[in-house]
Amino acid sequence: MQRRLIIFNLSNIPIKTYVYIVLALLALGGASFLFAELAEGVLEEEKFMIDRHGAAFIDSIETLWLNEWMAWITELGSVTWLVIASIFVCIFIWFAYDRKRWRLFYFAVAMIGISVLTKLLKVTFERKRPDLLEEFDGTGFSFPSGHSTGPMVFYGFLVYIVAKSQLKKWLKWTLCGLLSFLILLIGMSRVYLSVHYVTDVLAGFALGLTWLVICILILEYTLWRKKK
Repeated sequence: MQRRLIIFNLSNIPIKTYVYIVLALLALGGASFLFAELAEGVLEEEKFMIDRHGAAFIDSIETLWLNEWMAWITELGSVTWLVIASIFVCIFIWFAYDRKRWRLFYFAVAMIGISVLTKLLKVTFERKRPDLLEEFDGTGFSFPSGHSTGPMVFYGFLVYIVAKSQLKKWLKWTLCGLLSFLILLIGMSRVYLSVHYVTDVLAGFALGLTWLVICILILEYTLWRKKK
């Protein structure tokens, strides 16, 4: 009887749920593989071609107004801003959801966890930066980029919240697109300001996406169990 009930419940799960799970697992696997490949190259002190091309491209587009704009963009990935913004997200979750404690818990785990992971990996790899610029938080070790891991998790979690909301579909796509573009811009700003290599940013995106997907999958599973 219990076995039949389980089969019946599983059969009622929408097809799109399985699609989301498959896409999440593909993202998880792809991001993990990318980070592992870049990390191996950094450990072997490999010179990446993409870093050279990235630096040359930045030199070709550098302008005064772009310098000011990128300096502003990069602040949206700073520790100070992400801490303040995370407090507002926690307040929003508290008032917007019924089962708020699990969402709050996993959001906190996602943000605190990625901060700890980034710091540990920086100390592990000890990769020197292209330039040390305190003005743009360009101090300490370079790999992976904290301005890529943090924004990927924070703004990525916002993408998840928007995607799960009751907003109209066109508004969801618009907001998710803008947030995703902002993540890319923040990462690009680090290369433009010469405080990170392209591979630092790519590794940061990969690590952040891996951690974000893990946290969201566990959150969704927890909410599903509680609902059942």
